[in-house]
Amino acid sequence: MVWLTVLFVLIVAAGACLELWLAGRQIAAVRRHREHVPESFAARVSLEEHRKAAEYTEAKARFGRIGTVLDALVTLALTVGGGIAALDALWRHTGWAELWLGLAVIGSVAAVVLLVNLPLSLWHTFVLEARFGFNRTTARVYVIDLLKGIALAALLGAPVVLGALWLMMRAGRTWWLWAFGGWVVLTLAVSWAWPVLIAPLFNRFSPLADASLKARIEALLARCGFRSSGVFVVDGSRRSAHGNAYFTGVGRNKRIVFFDTLLEQLEPPEIEAVLAHELGHFRLHHVRNGLAVSIGVMLVAFALLGWLARQSAFYAALGVPHPAPHAALLLFAFAAPAVLYFATPVSAFWSRRHEFAADRFAAGQADARELVSALVKLYRSNASTLTPDRLYTAFHYSHPPAVERIERLLHG
Repeated sequence: MVWLTVLFVLIVAAGACLELWLAGRQIAAVRRHREHVPESFAARVSLEEHRKAAEYTEAKARFGRIGTVLDALVTLALTVGGGIAALDALWRHTGWAELWLGLAVIGSVAAVVLLVNLPLSLWHTFVLEARFGFNRTTARVYVIDLLKGIALAALLGAPVVLGALWLMMRAGRTWWLWAFGGWVVLTLAVSWAWPVLIAPLFNRFSPLADASLKARIEALLARCGFRSSGVFVVDGSRRSAHGNAYFTGVGRNKRIVFFDTLLEQLEPPEIEAVLAHELGHFRLHHVRNGLAVSIGVMLVAFALLGWLARQSAFYAALGVPHPAPHAALLLFAFAAPAVLYFATPVSAFWSRRHEFAADRFAAGQADARELVSALVKLYRSNASTLTPDRLYTAFHYSHPPAVERIERLLHG
């Protein structure tokens, strides 16, 4: 089955080369338009701000190239390079039962990936983001966040891994169907618990204190038929100068969350318009439809994993000589993203369509000009490029490019 190994290596290499090429196109596009603000933004964005966005975009693209190469090398090293097999052989010297052996191997691979990517994370936070004035994370906050993330991953991940491995060893050929059902339950449980139990471990959430703004928001929620457990402000400024707003949670635990940095930048009518856009996703069932598609995709993924786990050629082709449940999980975790990368334009296109639809909804519930004003401020303060490359956008932009989005809001 050498051809399977060659095919996998070609897929990983092709994905990396395509990503590097797209990054090059993005860099060339922002450089080409660096000295010219798009006409529709000329009165709203200064040339200096436009140049900063170009420099920031180029810096991120160059940094992303390093991550692309590193990801490809790690994927190949751990699979066909024998990394997973070596860790498996090392842990087998302990004589542990297969269940605990599998947990140890998976945990070791996760630790290797974390350590390899740690320097990139540090550089991104304390060099790249700091260079452009966005980083507000201190070394202490960074370390605490890292330790909390590891602890949370261990507390939630270990039982999940053990459960999956137990099903693979004891539930027969239909183990994947039981595992899929468990994944659905876990996903819904985490979504429900996230706003009140998990997110507060990393940030402080305070009820919106501005009475007039709160009244304005509550009136908008009533018009849109949306019920939530409250409107909250998160201390995003502790880590970054970037602004954002989002919905989180399911059922009675739905929350509307504004970054404090966003509230500092926008006026009440602009905040209302931004929230109307987010409510559009709810009213147009984008969240529900996205969850349904995600569940459908995961059902296919679990079924495919259930079949691959029984194929000795799958293990041999990806560098593992001895089939084992934990090896199947790890190999699939590395192989699936490499293959699915080529489908990202489909999901990105679907997401951009949803953003356009949410903009139209917002224009019907609030003043479209206020949404335009808010978007311009966010593009400007976040140093978002106004001139991205078309193909790079197709792969990586979940939101429409600024010029196209503003034109549609103003002229339909």
